[in-house]
Amino acid sequence: MTDVPHPGEFIAEELEARGWLQRDLAYILGVPEQGINMIISGKRGISPEMAKALGEAFDVSPIFFSNLQNAYEMSRASAPDPSIAKRALFQSAYPVREMIKRGWLEDTPVPLLEAQLMRFFRKNDVRDIPGLAHAAKKKSYDEPANMAQLAWLFRVKQICSEMVLAPYSERRLREAVGELLPRHMMDPEEVRHVPRILAECGVRFAIVETLPKALIDGVCFWLDDNSPVIGMSTRFDRIDNFWFVLRHEIEHVLNGDGKGIPDEEIEVDIDLKLENDGLPPCELKANAEAADFCVPKVQLDSFIMRKAPYISEKDIVGFARRIGRHPGIVTGQVQRRLDRPEYLARLKVKVRHHIAPYAVVDGWGEPAPVAL
Repeated sequence: MTDVPHPGEFIAEELEARGWLQRDLAYILGVPEQGINMIISGKRGISPEMAKALGEAFDVSPIFFSNLQNAYEMSRASAPDPSIAKRALFQSAYPVREMIKRGWLEDTPVPLLEAQLMRFFRKNDVRDIPGLAHAAKKKSYDEPANMAQLAWLFRVKQICSEMVLAPYSERRLREAVGELLPRHMMDPEEVRHVPRILAECGVRFAIVETLPKALIDGVCFWLDDNSPVIGMSTRFDRIDNFWFVLRHEIEHVLNGDGKGIPDEEIEVDIDLKLENDGLPPCELKANAEAADFCVPKVQLDSFIMRKAPYISEKDIVGFARRIGRHPGIVTGQVQRRLDRPEYLARLKVKVRHHIAPYAVVDGWGEPAPVAL
């Protein structure tokens, strides 16, 4: 602790230099002499009001006395808990508080929290956790949500790593896309079959709620060459979005996209749209296949040519029945084509509650049953 004198010592020296007594200063300030004695003896600090009064009495800036008091108090303050800096570093890199809230981590002292983060990100040294070194150096706080996306990705990986499935079969997955999955696209309740169908193809599947400010829709990555993973957030809990994102990620699996890529370089699909500007070829292909899967392009083109611009709900329902799709799925594709996001939005029903009992789901108040 630095030996910083109490401000009262300076006041005592100033009184002696001016030939004043404590009672003289009390008279000048219009306060009881006991109050001056308490300050000079170090039993009382200098309040902001007293700093202003002393400034007038001694003809100096009141800030001088405030600084004396602040320096004295800081010198006597206890050293902060060293874990504060560590927690600040972790929170700067990842939404640790939210991860604790979601049950991904436990709220423990920092040494145990470090161990949890290393286990979560599969690293043997906390300094190897992606993003921590950058978080320690960054000066601004406009960092994009990519670290939240990475945390979400690792949660999907943590969940899916505990699944035991047969090796991946591209043939069975293509058959599922061509025959099995389309059978379940007319009734919202039929989404419950998706986890089973994917598991039979050797594809691990999990639904993990996205983190705040991370506009995650889904992801495809590989645990190894025979173990693809599809993670979805169902951020938009709508039947059209569910099937579009699912088929988008399935296309990545079928193309082998992401094989052998380090975890830090895996691209999480964010705010999936059909716009082509700036998208890499693999994303363009996945978008095109997803759109055609939801509503075959040839049939959609013909429908819009015949019915637009006056397309009624009856038209949508009849067309959906003919092609074996739920009206909400057709509505989603018509909205995209006509650029009318509000059009017949009531047809786009929710599906998460239908699939949740049959899939591994993490979020919305309930963490997935996996080891921390």
